[in-house]
Amino acid sequence: MTSFARRARATAGRMHPELSLVSYTLLAHLEGSDGCRATDLAAHYGLDKSTVSRQVTALERAALIERRVDPDDHRVQLLHLTDPGRRILAQVTESRRTAFQERLEDWPSEDLERFAAYLVRYNGWSAPED
Repeated sequence: MTSFARRARATAGRMHPELSLVSYTLLAHLEGSDGCRATDLAAHYGLDKSTVSRQVTALERAALIERRVDPDDHRVQLLHLTDPGRRILAQVTESRRTAFQERLEDWPSEDLERFAAYLVRYNGWSAPED
């Protein structure tokens, strides 16, 4: 798992040296939403608000996201991907997809099915409530 995370961080750094793996995760979330608040990002990923604030500042500085006034509540600002943000996220997604295909291309189908089932099981786990 450590090796997997290390490889993911290295890939993120090659795509855009100023951005972290967390930044790409936030970009992906924004792509799937119709805008959201920074506090929503922090709550969704269980991150500290200051961590998200630093990431959002870096993404804004890189012109990958922008703030827009919430049409339902003008006191709230929502974060949205910019066109350059969409492009870099698409590049990262394609790069990841290619890397996975290269690593798995020689695996027999039964190994791939077993691996996929383990990933589903691993990702489906939730911590017991106190």
